[in-house]
Amino acid sequence: MAKRDDAKFTECVRRHSRLVFRVAYAVLRNSHDAEDVVQEVFLKLYRGNAWDGMRDEKAYLARAAWRVALDHLPKHEPAHEVGEIEIESGRPSPEQTALDADLQQKVHRLIDGLPEELRQPLALSTIQELTSSEVAQLLGIPEGTVRTRVLRARQLLREKLAALEGKNHAARHA
Repeated sequence: MAKRDDAKFTECVRRHSRLVFRVAYAVLRNSHDAEDVVQEVFLKLYRGNAWDGMRDEKAYLARAAWRVALDHLPKHEPAHEVGEIEIESGRPSPEQTALDADLQQKVHRLIDGLPEELRQPLALSTIQELTSSEVAQLLGIPEGTVRTRVLRARQLLREKLAALEGKNHAARHA
């Protein structure tokens, strides 16, 4: 019986470890810390034998990852560092590669600079590809609030990017 249960748990880990990692990374913005959260979530789950009675595995694990990741946030540093940017090899020119990397860095900084109540739903729904319903359940807020916050976050990002581009355009032509 124990081997069958272990096999069931192993299958649960295989199915949902990427989700747990993505949720943790959305909070922590650091892959090493997110990996630690994945291990902690599944270890707690196994030790507590909670995995055997989960009704909605995805929602349960996303919520657990969210809570554990929040516990891993530094208490004194509200801003997150922007991680390294991975550039796909598609043979763009060096100039285009530099421009793309610069834009990605700006977007990451702008996202990180959003108020937490807007950044979290945006990261979970857009970057982590969770549905509004899943994000609402994860954050414990109404689904309509999730959609409103994501729209507001996107609007703020558009405005800030337009302002940055306007500054850059004016500086180039000055």
